[in-house]
Amino acid sequence: MMFLNENSGIATKKLVLFGAGKIGRSFIGQLFSRGGYEVVFVDINKDLIEELNRKREYRVIIKSHQDEVLTIRNIRGINAEHQASVVKEVSTAGIIAVSVGQKGLQGAVRMIASGLSERFEKYPDYPVDIIVAENMRNASDYFRQELKQFLPRGFPLDSYVGIIETSIGKMVPIMLKKDLEEDILQVFAEPYNTLILDRNAFRNPIPAIVGLAPKENMKAWVDRKLFIHNLGHAAAAYTGFLYNPDFKYLYEALSVNDIHRVVREAMMQAAESLIKKYPEEFSVAMLTEHIDDLLCRFQSKTLGDTIFRVGCDLSRKLGPDDRLAGAIRLARDLNQPYDKILLALVCASRFKATDEHGYMFPSDIEFFKYVDSEKGDMLKNIIKNVCKFDIGLDRDVFRKAAEIEKNILARGIKNLISK
Repeated sequence: MMFLNENSGIATKKLVLFGAGKIGRSFIGQLFSRGGYEVVFVDINKDLIEELNRKREYRVIIKSHQDEVLTIRNIRGINAEHQASVVKEVSTAGIIAVSVGQKGLQGAVRMIASGLSERFEKYPDYPVDIIVAENMRNASDYFRQELKQFLPRGFPLDSYVGIIETSIGKMVPIMLKKDLEEDILQVFAEPYNTLILDRNAFRNPIPAIVGLAPKENMKAWVDRKLFIHNLGHAAAAYTGFLYNPDFKYLYEALSVNDIHRVVREAMMQAAESLIKKYPEEFSVAMLTEHIDDLLCRFQSKTLGDTIFRVGCDLSRKLGPDDRLAGAIRLARDLNQPYDKILLALVCASRFKATDEHGYMFPSDIEFFKYVDSEKGDMLKNIIKNVCKFDIGLDRDVFRKAAEIEKNILARGIKNLISK
């Protein structure tokens, strides 16, 4: 196969980006536009697309001690309903990216598959790469399986299409209604601007763009995101809520020294497991610096991140391979300590935070109905039926969790974590 060139009919410097949401505009579109690419947004938001095409630029407001404004140009948009136009853009794209969220993936995949089929008919010698910029584990595997359903039999998917796993570490500040009404296109962002992605999955040369960070062992970096970033987020939300249910923002919880310390200790325990599993990728110094940077970012008031948002959706976040139970499993398998991570999980069993209107997350209401309806104590039911630990093989997890809960009931979380 040949690499892309300008004479092939392929627009080598064109990114077709499915999803003009916050991550799409503030991160993926911004990186590629500033890297010299034309960015073509595909989205179902008709008003947003019309405004993109009217202005042909938008602003990214970097929220920090002093706001910085980036003007992103060389962009246009296509309404996702105009499928023929979308297919044409995909068939001639230099590179494709997807940032639509899991619920929107199937619709995007259908159009991408149609575009790939047309592309292969016209340009069989020119493969294409798809950056899967989704906050989900094993996103590239999921995307590949979805794509196969819509491609014709015999399509050379593995040789013709590079499906690029990413680790999305960028956090997007909360935007108020007045911010959106002021300018539908503007988007807030934090200064962090690094896109970690799988070096080995590309079929074409990796774009020479500032901010792209290709990695050899992508699984290690996906685990780093889940078991340090997501774990730290969750630990701060669950511990913070139990400490003071009136806390609204994550920075309020982390401003308490004892909460900050136990959250950091949980993150460091996860880091110890990652270093043992991936010694060629990570060092103590590297992950310690990463943890301290994350905690500083978590405490940014400009993010406006709420304890409710960070902690809600318990059935997913307490799942067997997710941020807490998954990190405990990893530590158990490597004979590493996990008591601080387990403390966060026990706190999660009492997480009933509400949104600004006083409502719990809908699936969390069902979550507590389910774990309360089972025989036995609620924490044990969560560890067994949600986290999927085996009551026989994982006796230590159940025993230690029961001890932590007993201490919380006897002493209170404030006394338990105080020094």
